[in-house]
Amino acid sequence: MTEQPHDWDRVLELYAQLKRGEPLSMSSDLGDLLRRVAPTLAFSSEDAEAAMLSLAGTTDLVREMRRRIFVGSRRLGDALLAAYEHEAKGDLASARRALEEVLAVEVVPLYRRTAQSELARLP
Repeated sequence: MTEQPHDWDRVLELYAQLKRGEPLSMSSDLGDLLRRVAPTLAFSSEDAEAAMLSLAGTTDLVREMRRRIFVGSRRLGDALLAAYEHEAKGDLASARRALEEVLAVEVVPLYRRTAQSELARLP
């Protein structure tokens, strides 16, 4: 499945709405969005559907989606920077290790593919 960056942006907008103290409005559009985004953030359809059975569950799902976007992005960015720095110094083992450590914990498919691609590119 291809990630839709604008869909992630919409999830982030929903999270901002929650941070302002504004509740989510349950609607078919919201359900469609969360169903579409769930697999791009490593949620099973079953888990997403179960969460959307209640407003509290939907709210928790949005919060966890936002967490995965931000934590994964930061983790990947830090690992890429470390890998590039190690590679520039000729320390390929440390460059690989930085990327392998991300792959050991990261669940978001886009971030995993990026780390795998960078790892495969190393000599």
